[in-house]
Parts: sequence; structure tokens; C-alpha cells
Amino acid sequence: MTGADTLSVLSVETSDHVATVFLDRPEKRNAMNMAFFDELPSLMARLASNPEVRCVVLAARGPHFCVGLDLNALAGIGATGREEPQPSPAESARRTHDEIIRLQASISSVAECRKPVIAAVHGYCLGGGIDLVSACDIRVCSKDAVFSVRETKMAMVADIGSLARLPAILSAGHLAELVFTGRDLGADEAARIGLVNRVYEDAPACLEGARSTAAEIAANAPLAVEGAKAVIAEGRRSQIETAQRYVAAWNAGHLRSHDLEEAVAAFFEKRPPDFEGR
Repeated sequence: MTGADTLSVLSVETSDHVATVFLDRPEKRNAMNMAFFDELPSLMARLASNPEVRCVVLAARGPHFCVGLDLNALAGIGATGREEPQPSPAESARRTHDEIIRLQASISSVAECRKPVIAAVHGYCLGGGIDLVSACDIRVCSKDAVFSVRETKMAMVADIGSLARLPAILSAGHLAELVFTGRDLGADEAARIGLVNRVYEDAPACLEGARSTAAEIAANAPLAVEGAKAVIAEGRRSQIETAQRYVAAWNAGHLRSHDLEEAVAAFFEKRPPDFEGR
């Protein structure tokens, strides 16, 4: 059903109408590589079309949920993978724009799944991890969870979902503080500001709690649940699509900055970055 033999960075367990999708690259703290963005939409489509699945839980193997985009994957954005002359600035911007749209669509496959999706977060949930969980319908976490919309610390504007979907989840002030500072957010504060519904003692309890909620959802009339999700989503669709288009256009022109190169170099050299605003 799930084409498990085609998955390399995701895995699936299905029981009693609940499918649990695991981010399954624990040795890399579930950093998002290009395989992740390829596998996620295909898997979500298969789960959405499977009548035996009524709810999906999104969890992770290893000590952390997701540390965000794999920096090696970032280096490939806008490239063709072929040896060729250096593209013009316009061609480079076009490639970057197209790739951002592709990555957005991958994350959006979670939001667009007809079945409700519950994120069960433990450990780090950073950068792209926030994009992913903001696309879920319900979020729960363990006490050790740490959230961060970290892109500004890496000289980037978050462009694959967070800034489009978090306005419907958080108040304007809380969202602005998290995005502009890039600071870490603990589990209790995440619950207080509404980023997560509940906090559990540890990762196993979090997964069990998410599955329990999923089972409660799965016990209801599936067409009614799907309809309720569709109606809720429709009210937000225009705002999300507009924000996604805008940030894709913005980053096509601004992503490859000197400050981004400095942020990546500082990350690998384990030092504070020295941003110059160019």
C-alpha cells in the first residue's frame, strides 16, 4: 500500500485505521534532503487514497524530530546537476524560484492530505521541521521538544510553509518574536502560545498520545471528518497560497546573498556569523 520498498528516508506503520509516518534518517537528525522532498508527497497521496487509513501521525526515529533542511541539499537549489556555463542572474533566479515552489508543494502535501495529520514532536524541531509541523492539523510534543523558526539566523526567509501557515496558529506578536529572533522555544512555552495542543513526559508517551487522539478521530465517520478538514482548509487557502507565491518570488531574488554564504561558513566553522546586510 505505502510502497515501502521505494522509501529511503521515511517509513510507515499502519494499524487500526491509523498510519504512522516516521522521518527515518536518525543518523542525520532527520535533516531534510532531496529524497525527503521526493518521497513525502508520493507517500501522503497514497495514504490519502487508502480507505483503510482514516488518520495519520507524523513522528520521527532517533533523538530528534527534525533539524531542518540539510545544508548539502540547500547547496543544490537552483542548480541543474549538469556541468555547464555559469547561469545568468535571471536564469539562476528562475531555477531558484522553481525549486522553492517544488519544495513548498512537498510540504503542502501534508496539509492537503484528506485525512487529519497529527505531528508528534520530540527533541529538536528546527527550521524546515517547523514548516512540516505547521502543515499538520494537530501538534503535540514531549517535554524535551525544542522549536525554532531559525531561518533568520541563517540569513534566509523561511519559504516552504512556516510564514504562510503559522499566522493561523499563533498570535501576531508571538509569531513576529519567534521569526525575527530565531530563538529556541521550549515545550511548555510552545503549549502556552498554542503551537502545540499538549505536552507529554517523553517521546514514547508523546507518540502514544498522538496515536490515541488519532484513534479517537478514526472512530468517527470518515467522510464527515474529511469534510470538516476540507472546510477548515478552504477558509485559509487563499491566504496561504498568496503568502507562498510571495515568498518564492522574494527568495528567488534574495536567497543567494553574501550573508547566507557567511551563515553557512560560520555554521561549519562553529563560530558566530558576521552579517553585513548584503
